[in-house]
Amino acid sequence: MIGIELPKTMPAVVCHAPYDYRLEEVPVPKAEPGEVVIQVQACGVCASDMKCYTGAPLFWGDEHRTAYVEGPVIAGHEFTGKVVQLGQGVTEKYGLQIDDTAIAEQIVPCWSCRYCQTGKYWLCKIHNIFGFQQVVNGGMAKYMKFPAKSIIHKVPDEIPPSQAAVIEPLACSIHAVQRGEIEFGDVVVIAGAGTLGLGMVGAARLKNPGKLVSVDLVDERLQIAEKLGADISLNPSKIDVVEQVLEMTDGYGCDVYIEATGHPSAVEQGLRMIRKAGTFVEFSVMREPVTVDWTIIGDTKELNIHGAHLGPHAYPLAIDYIHRGMIDVKQFVTHQLSLEKYVEAFEMVQKGTNSIKVQLIP
Repeated sequence: MIGIELPKTMPAVVCHAPYDYRLEEVPVPKAEPGEVVIQVQACGVCASDMKCYTGAPLFWGDEHRTAYVEGPVIAGHEFTGKVVQLGQGVTEKYGLQIDDTAIAEQIVPCWSCRYCQTGKYWLCKIHNIFGFQQVVNGGMAKYMKFPAKSIIHKVPDEIPPSQAAVIEPLACSIHAVQRGEIEFGDVVVIAGAGTLGLGMVGAARLKNPGKLVSVDLVDERLQIAEKLGADISLNPSKIDVVEQVLEMTDGYGCDVYIEATGHPSAVEQGLRMIRKAGTFVEFSVMREPVTVDWTIIGDTKELNIHGAHLGPHAYPLAIDYIHRGMIDVKQFVTHQLSLEKYVEAFEMVQKGTNSIKVQLIP
């Protein structure tokens, strides 16, 4: 192991149970062979963090509902930081040096299940995600460790920490857009203009669709969506967005609909406004089950329904697009709070009215 001598303990936001998150003094991790320890510079609060915080079940319909998070565990999966310790073999594998900026993909694959063995590592059966299972502590702490099985990426020093911590959600946005299989001339609707929806607008713009539509209930978010490349922004609280989309497509409907609101009503909205044989991408982390008429999907419209999970193979793209200014993620970050104000940060994200991306700065 090479690197600096670290303190023995550090402050960290530890999840014990729903609504039971505590700022605690915990041991500082140490880099063993194949591992990396970073000093965290920023960690975002995600919608899935709120699912943990509010105690959503992991499997709906399961008689013995499992909690969405296995505590105690240090929360946070949208992180970035400076390398302070390198385990044996890491420099050769990733080209990392002390003081480099680095991130790891949010999932730590097992590399031995059927999914990992067939190249679908993001669907790993074991599915350890930073900040969700005890074996992989997250980034809401002064320091964090990337285990040996992590997928690690070096980040250009020119990218400031506030933007580097958006690489994870942007990678997710890029993957969702890829799942949409957008063609030239397509009318694309992206429902939701939070961090993920805005990232999808930026990524979809690079696909050069015929018309790119952003839908959200908050006008300020829609204004940002337009800056990122949306041709049209629609607010469902003010107009009938389904009617508007049908009108602009001669009654046929949009070609691609990407759902990123996390609200069940947006699913039904999409099924109503999408054309026959269109592509519906579902990305959201839903708080409760969604009930729709599945006849629309099959007999009525013969839709292509694509799920989107995590950001596989998209981290290098996200890093490159941020570095070159092709997707302006600095507009996403609205609030940065100290680690001690984690409750305030969580409540801000839970309300979702006056913020987009809220980050904790250890």
